[in-house]
Amino acid sequence: MQHFFYDTDIGLLILTFGEALLLLVPLLIGVAYLTYAERKVLAAMQLRKGPNVVGPFGLWQPFADALKMLMKETVIPSGANRFLFLIAPMLTFSLAMLAWAVIPVNDGWAIANINVGILYLFAISSLGVYGIIIAGWASNSKYAFLGALRSAAQMVSYEVSMGFVLVTVLLCAGSLNLTQIVESQNHYWLGFIPAWYCFPLLPMFVVFFISTLAETNRAPFDLPEGESEIVAGFFVEYSAMSFALFFLGEYANMFLMSGMTTILFLGGWLPPFPVAPFTWIPGVIWFVLKVCVVLFFFLWVRATFPRYRYDQLMRLGWKVFLPLSLLWLVITAAALMAFGWWPTYA
Repeated sequence: MQHFFYDTDIGLLILTFGEALLLLVPLLIGVAYLTYAERKVLAAMQLRKGPNVVGPFGLWQPFADALKMLMKETVIPSGANRFLFLIAPMLTFSLAMLAWAVIPVNDGWAIANINVGILYLFAISSLGVYGIIIAGWASNSKYAFLGALRSAAQMVSYEVSMGFVLVTVLLCAGSLNLTQIVESQNHYWLGFIPAWYCFPLLPMFVVFFISTLAETNRAPFDLPEGESEIVAGFFVEYSAMSFALFFLGEYANMFLMSGMTTILFLGGWLPPFPVAPFTWIPGVIWFVLKVCVVLFFFLWVRATFPRYRYDQLMRLGWKVFLPLSLLWLVITAAALMAFGWWPTYA
């Protein structure tokens, strides 16, 4: 049986398909319940109840929302490009799923453990802007087109500083492989302080997290869908399941960015302390818990900060984050060279 799965093309195809299902089904359920979690967290922070009618504690609310979207009619504007209008939400959602092919949720638990995993992730996350631009252009609406242009400028602005953050982590890890990046954090200072990159690279960690907010169009950087000035931005003409795919794509991207933050800065599946009972908990549980903590910060930021003006958004990206990330990259490289801290397997 093992020979069939590993040595034949059909077996490899079945194995890959099974691995993809094992990863994507929990991920899709997680995306659905992230919408519920957001409404509950925001409600708690605003002293409200949140969803509490559909099922016990409102737990069936995501399924009720999905059913409602399925029952609605997809309205396509008469002047829209029909093909591009329908393909844009699929593209946005599919790219958020594709990126998980290289993310290891535990030691050896990656569908494709490629040596350039970080480049693959950066490329896939950068492609996400195309779905939004296509949606804005294909809708044949000025509001949608303005939202698409805003999104393009915003994503490009913050990807530059994200790129420098990734290079800084690569210098410390000495590898583009995501599993090796996690393994390079698998030691402890003074025997109990985890050597995760969020500590020595704290400014880069902050820059990366704020950039992920801008990359996923989340508050306070949700300018592409600013309802006060451009109604709903790039998806103003969308309804029913096409709208739902954009909505789910945004939340799937939040999961993706939280996974990237966990891998690069929070030690992936590694426990915070190298002693029992922390070492008894499986690595995949630690990975999920860290992703949930990062997701909570996404929600917390939305409840706390007002939306930025567009000039403030651009100024932060180009005049603050870009010089800061470039400076920290140079400082990191100089420190590694001066103290002989280059990774041994680089």
